[in-house]
Amino acid sequence: MTNVVGPRAVFGVIVPSTNTVVEHDYWRAGLPGVAYRAGSMYIPDPVMADDRDFTALLGQIRASIDTAVRDVLTAEPDRMVMGMSAETFWGGVAGNAAFEQRLRDRTGLPVTTGAGSCRAALRALGCRRIAVFSPYQPVADVEVGRFFTEAGFDVAAITGLRCPTAMAIARVTPERIRDTVTALDAPDVDAIVQVGTNLSFVAQADRLESELGKPVVAINAATLWHALREHGITDRVEGAGRLLREY
Repeated sequence: MTNVVGPRAVFGVIVPSTNTVVEHDYWRAGLPGVAYRAGSMYIPDPVMADDRDFTALLGQIRASIDTAVRDVLTAEPDRMVMGMSAETFWGGVAGNAAFEQRLRDRTGLPVTTGAGSCRAALRALGCRRIAVFSPYQPVADVEVGRFFTEAGFDVAAITGLRCPTAMAIARVTPERIRDTVTALDAPDVDAIVQVGTNLSFVAQADRLESELGKPVVAINAATLWHALREHGITDRVEGAGRLLREY
């Protein structure tokens, strides 16, 4: 439900308790009349140094998401936005659809997820062959690749940065990201896609698009774009990539 600070929309945003980037990226977009209420999923053990650790981290997310959603609903938002991405890719296209349906059933609200937003963004941009990078371990990158393949995209490559903890994701330097994107880029790749919402990339993606001459999709830009456009808000945003600027 709209209010004085969010007369156009109030979005409920679900983030891990370790995440410092999603809310920063959304507020930085500077959309007048759009407000955000974050709900935090408690992550007591943020280690994700290998596949076993990452799977355990996902278990913590699954155990705490209902409480985070409960808390956000007290602000009476107009839409639920998932400011976390790995769980939204799990199980491929069917897994994402089931996850979104569970949230719609739980909240009675429209839902934006990272996986669904990236799919919609790539379709809007007219991209088919993509290269992807993440902060994840291999077990999660397999699920990311599965989702995009089942969604009809040709995945040329996936690079995982193998961050050792959930907090370390926000400490990845722009230099390391640039090196990763440079290694992934190729003449036959239509777009570079980044997943992992605690990875600070929106502004850098905007700059890299100009350099590479092709879309570079940051997941936080994709989820914000999807939430806005699905809600009928068509404002164009500068400095956050072609998607929010032109579509």
